[in-house]
Amino acid sequence: MTILVSFLATLFVYWGTKKIYSYKPIPFLSPLLVCPVLLIIGLTVWRVSIDTYNTGSRLFSDMLQPATVALAVPMYKNRSILRQYIWEITGGVVSGMVVAIGSSLLLARYAAMSSELIDSMAPRSVTTPIAMNLSQMLGGIPAITAVFVILTGLAGLILGPVVIRLLSMQSPIAKGMILGIAAHGTGTSKAYELGSLEGAIASLSMIFSGLAATLLAPALVPRLLAFLNSPFSAFLSGR
Repeated sequence: MTILVSFLATLFVYWGTKKIYSYKPIPFLSPLLVCPVLLIIGLTVWRVSIDTYNTGSRLFSDMLQPATVALAVPMYKNRSILRQYIWEITGGVVSGMVVAIGSSLLLARYAAMSSELIDSMAPRSVTTPIAMNLSQMLGGIPAITAVFVILTGLAGLILGPVVIRLLSMQSPIAKGMILGIAAHGTGTSKAYELGSLEGAIASLSMIFSGLAATLLAPALVPRLLAFLNSPFSAFLSGR
């Protein structure tokens, strides 16, 4: 019975927060932020164990990857435009992934995080299933990586539109790329609110980001860490 309640509660809370967000679309009312908070409060008040809740809500996790595949539909509809800007998107994704991984390692290194936490933080800028697999490959903790991915997505959801306004971006290509590369699935969801083309570009950017991170991270992370631990890096930082 508790398992069924967990499933229905997740469905109802998400539906309710989605309705609220549709009436008042401000970042702090996003279902991705409000829904987990309400569920955590509910689990605490009714003393439901996380294992019981996970059993009831497992269907949502199982649907995550098929839902990601469904992003191919708007990409197909906008395929002519995607072909036109394929090299710009590819260049942006590769440079974006290098910056994302590098900045993650730099932040983690100077926050004096352990090696496991550093490896867990490195793949934070790609979608959750890919990030967790990469974390395991690098020697990180996948569950911690999932937290970093969520925080990155929320930061992109809040700051992405601000950056777009500050830079006076008019191009749907640029808007989609910045949201898809920087904030993966959360940013892609926001991009679809801006328009179908923005969403399609964000979808492609997110998929390419996952591919780029999978190819780059195993070789890039050890080399960047070696550089950050080198005497030359210490000299540059004034240590």
